[in-house]
Amino acid sequence: MKKLIFFLFVSSPFCQAQTLADSILIENHHRSFYFIPAPKPKASLVFVIHGSQGDGQIIRKSQAEKKLEGIADAENIFLVYPNGYKRYWNECRKTANSAANMENINEEAFFSQMLDYFKTKYDINEKKVFAIGTSGGGHMAYKLALTMPEKFRAISAFIANLPDTNNLDCSEKRIAKPVMIVNGTADEINPYNGGEVKLGPKVNLGFVRSTDRTLNYWSSLAGYKGSPKMETVPDRDPKDGKTMEKYTYKSKRKPEITLFKVIGGKHDYPNDIDIYLEAWAFFKRN
Repeated sequence: MKKLIFFLFVSSPFCQAQTLADSILIENHHRSFYFIPAPKPKASLVFVIHGSQGDGQIIRKSQAEKKLEGIADAENIFLVYPNGYKRYWNECRKTANSAANMENINEEAFFSQMLDYFKTKYDINEKKVFAIGTSGGGHMAYKLALTMPEKFRAISAFIANLPDTNNLDCSEKRIAKPVMIVNGTADEINPYNGGEVKLGPKVNLGFVRSTDRTLNYWSSLAGYKGSPKMETVPDRDPKDGKTMEKYTYKSKRKPEITLFKVIGGKHDYPNDIDIYLEAWAFFKRN
């Protein structure tokens, strides 16, 4: 293992913590990540996973404005911002033409070795490991729940649908997990009703399922039948042209499965909830 540790000093008003960075050698590739240690041992660990064409620092700065880092000390959260391979993840979309997918980068080894690293160096709580992913990072969060669910307590995926069945190349362990989804009905990149995902003329990530089918996959896996409970989310920003509905499958004996449907939402975050704080509240419930 080759380590490249350096220190970054965060100037955000929401977070005065020190951000560290390191890398792990995985099959001849140095895979890097940023992290903010928790104040005490046995912390909950949350991976915050960036989208396609992004990196860990971009998503860290974005979510800092959403206050997750602001509650990290009080909630004893250990935050990790991993970097994809050449700005992409090798998630479960078989036909994706990113380098990460074409070279079949071993993401399971990367996340497993990061967990070993943080357990050894910081004594994190291995039973409280979570993942939050946006867009391509949401696909990576799905992959973690599909292929290594024994290592994750729950996941949240934003603006991401599961790959369509003929575009899925992950080996599914089919173990039910709490899953929270946030998708917009007017998203032209991740189509709410399913379809092809493209990032410009040169990047094609293949077809995805609809949000309803994605929700049904996780709810059926958890053993739910029938329709979820529907609630209207208060419209805290009437000027943004978006409203929200919340659909929940919840039972004391089953993992919670929740969808926030952002009516009029595009490939972005809603304004009526803070999705990162909402994800943490979801994780705490589960």
